[in-house]
Amino acid sequence: MAVIATLVVGADGSTTKDGSSQGVTSSADRAHFLEHRRLADCIFIGGNTARTEPYTRTPVPVVVISRQPSNPLASNPLAHCWDLSPEAGLNKAIEIFGPRIHVEAGASIISELIAAGRIDQLELSITSVTGGELKVDIDALLEAFTTREERVIDGTRMISASK
Repeated sequence: MAVIATLVVGADGSTTKDGSSQGVTSSADRAHFLEHRRLADCIFIGGNTARTEPYTRTPVPVVVISRQPSNPLASNPLAHCWDLSPEAGLNKAIEIFGPRIHVEAGASIISELIAAGRIDQLELSITSVTGGELKVDIDALLEAFTTREERVIDGTRMISASK
């Protein structure tokens, strides 16, 4: 089983700029992200991510964990909206779709799953962008992982952290 979370942040820990992760991403991050997504049985996101990022078409099923009753991805025939906790939703996604889950949620859901020991690998991209919103503590995200590999591609730090 491999639950892989990907997250892009700016150099100051910003997870969004102008309300979207697109404001902090880079071409190197995007290529790395898509490489991992291709191997997934399912994409796992939160309601806020579903409402602010482009998920109307996905190559595999996408699970939205949201307390709101309406499915923000109703136009995506592969979308499933569940009113569950992140951990319960992850369990259900693994049971229904398979063990290779790609967590593309925001930092709060990723942090919660890391704290619960449910993320096997964190793929963290750190771009040079600053001045964004929803900042996270990069070191705190990496604390739960014992193995880290780091490389720099076109100015983007790519950290692969695993248990």
